Amino acid sequence: MHERFEKRIEKALEKTVQACDKRKYKANRIERQIGRILEKNSRSAGLFDVQVNQDDQGYVKVTWTKRESWREGSNLSEGCCILRSNILDWPAQDLWKACIQLTEAEDAFRIHKSNLQIRPIWHQKQDRVKAHILVCFLAYVLWKTLEGLCRKAGLGDSPAKVLKELPEIKPVDAVMATRQGKTIKIRGVSTPTVHQAILLQMLKLKLPGRFPLNQCSDNF
Repeated sequence: MHERFEKRIEKALEKTVQACDKRKYKANRIERQIGRILEKNSRSAGLFDVQVNQDDQGYVKVTWTKRESWREGSNLSEGCCILRSNILDWPAQDLWKACIQLTEAEDAFRIHKSNLQIRPIWHQKQDRVKAHILVCFLAYVLWKTLEGLCRKAGLGDSPAKVLKELPEIKPVDAVMATRQGKTIKIRGVSTPTVHQAILLQMLKLKLPGRFPLNQCSDNF
């Protein structure tokens, strides 16, 4: 756990250094930003000794060192996680997997509320409640499927960034009039950008060239 937060802090500090190399910032602004980084990752904040200095040209320089004494003390003071259960014939590994399923359920609720933006809706009829649960379940299945594709393609564990790019690809309709007075609509998709095309290639997703022809009246 400490290693995970340590990597997060290092990554955030490196981004801060890159930003300071490109633009001039006030030192107190960068100090507040670093304070938020350490507060957000408080489990390993004590490991870092961060220094913020401003040179003669007005550029802020951020440097940091690690307190190895804090790491050693943290390792010595950490306790153990003890699980108490009435199940006696399970291996310890299976008991631990069953325990952490609670965190997976909490993550699922968080994804529904934040990423999928499916807020609770108060229904009055049983069939509407079941329909709402079905929609939430299908949305979560699609989210986890896209998450697996992203992980397999080396794009991380969260498909949120992918979902921000793909919605820009929109359906396009071509409408043509016939001699019989009817109209024919051909529906396809817009041409993806270079970045979107690379993303689709990494995910091994292929857009359809066009959908089947659909003949309809003028009121389609």
